[in-house]
Amino acid sequence: MTFRRLRARAVLACGAGLAATAALTLTGTAGAQAGPAAAAGSTTVTPAGHSFAATLNGKATFKAGSVTATCTASSSQPSDDPAANRIPEAPGNQNPAGPVVSGINAPTYSGCTASLPGVTTTVTTSGAWQVSMQNGSPITATLTIPPGGFVLKSAGLANCTITAAPAAPADIVATYTNGSPSKLTVTDAAVPVKVEGGFGCPTSATSSVFNAVYDVTDTTDPASRITVSE
Repeated sequence: MTFRRLRARAVLACGAGLAATAALTLTGTAGAQAGPAAAAGSTTVTPAGHSFAATLNGKATFKAGSVTATCTASSSQPSDDPAANRIPEAPGNQNPAGPVVSGINAPTYSGCTASLPGVTTTVTTSGAWQVSMQNGSPITATLTIPPGGFVLKSAGLANCTITAAPAAPADIVATYTNGSPSKLTVTDAAVPVKVEGGFGCPTSATSSVFNAVYDVTDTTDPASRITVSE
């Protein structure tokens, strides 16, 4: 195997780590022409005042080119902080012309592996995250990651540090489906990132891609459902 091929594999390996920065941030498409903004409709999230958890259903995949990184566990759970993972009390759980916003605890990620051998990955999250629920067709759930709130480090073939939302808060728009449990689905979300490191680290890369499904459950009353409506 030539040196050039070895180096290409190193770049791909770190690309797998880069993909895992999908910690949750969706950017707009470059060059897209923006039309007139439609007025946001009414949104109500119930049950008012209840706490909720978001737990990964299956696997979260992060892809860069032909390389995929996979995490088998991820969740955001309630804590002693009354402002996190909790639907606002009425009337704050209803907005006549826009989304209902809740703070959430930074999601955790574990069991992360790369599709290439010789690379390990770890994810650290921090800061004040939030989720905005907007009724519509489909219902949307916009997750906001604070600056530097998601950091992935790869080690082995390439030692890189990849930071999501490096300069400012960033959003990822997911679809939300009412059910038992309700589901938040992230599909091909583009993630702004900053990559730092030495040999093999793609420091010119500025984005990655994320896919995952989360079950959203009521932890105050497990028999209830977290529902978004008009």
